[in-house]
Amino acid sequence: MTFPSRDDLIDFVYEEARMIDDGRFDEWLDLWTEDGYYWMPLDYKQEDPHLVTSLLYEDEFLRKLRVERLKGERTFSQKPKSRCHHVLSRPFVDEMDRDNGLFVTHTPLHYVETRLDEQFMLAANARHELVLVDDELKIRLKRVDLLNSDAAFGNIQLFV
Repeated sequence: MTFPSRDDLIDFVYEEARMIDDGRFDEWLDLWTEDGYYWMPLDYKQEDPHLVTSLLYEDEFLRKLRVERLKGERTFSQKPKSRCHHVLSRPFVDEMDRDNGLFVTHTPLHYVETRLDEQFMLAANARHELVLVDDELKIRLKRVDLLNSDAAFGNIQLFV
């Protein structure tokens, strides 16, 4: 891939959600840059993950730790395993910066997570900051703004 098209960026976002829904977490981990962050702000429209508490702000180590917990045979909170389903609106391509190799998408979505008799749904907006690494698109930042981030809710086991 020399330079991604708008369709390449949109397909990337859809495929990332599909990997999560299918439980292909090792493949999902490969989508990230080494310095990438998965961020879910606590406050709606929060500007800084370092000065204000976030629901999560996961670097490579924490993403891998979460995947290992989800795959673990001794993770009793995941017997049976949680499952999820993403319903994405068509992603918008907000930025295609050829000079700096930065590509930004915005995707409104609904996320459903279920385990045993419990099911919950979240509405959110996801922002992907993508870069080219060795001619492949990688996630440098995935920011998920929950519409109800200020509400009380249980643990999110998987990845929105």
